[in-house]
Amino acid sequence: MSQRITMEPITAEVFAPFGDLMDCSGDPDKIINQGLCGRFHDRAVLDFDGGRAGISLFQAKLRELPYKLDMMERHPLGSQAFIPMSMEAFLVIVAQDTGNRPGEPSAFVTQPGQAINFHKNTWHGVLTPIAGSGLFAVVDRIGAGENLEEHWFDTAYEVVEN
Repeated sequence: MSQRITMEPITAEVFAPFGDLMDCSGDPDKIINQGLCGRFHDRAVLDFDGGRAGISLFQAKLRELPYKLDMMERHPLGSQAFIPMSMEAFLVIVAQDTGNRPGEPSAFVTQPGQAINFHKNTWHGVLTPIAGSGLFAVVDRIGAGENLEEHWFDTAYEVVEN
């Protein structure tokens, strides 16, 4: 039998312990390009131990709800940003660290136009698009060293809509 997690809308406040929510809410920090572009400046804190920032493209398969969560991962050497390349929502699953393993997971759903940046060493689910193309730009650490830890749950969780 699985344990149930109900998705909730993501906000900057509820996501803050795990990372940065990036969007174009509010007024731009600066107007550029001859007044035709609003710049929403420095919306995520990239944090890398050694290495460098790299930009990769991920083509993820769409997932269905309810979603079976049986594994979480974290990156001890660097933050990781997921930036959808379509205006579609995606599922974000995170957990606090409890003795080098994920605690009780929380599930959030983004709004179209939102992106997220996981803080370094944050337990999170895999990239989980639930609509759209599944195409994401990902900004994360490129360099030597093991930057991936996985934890498999004895009992899976089932992520459901509210």
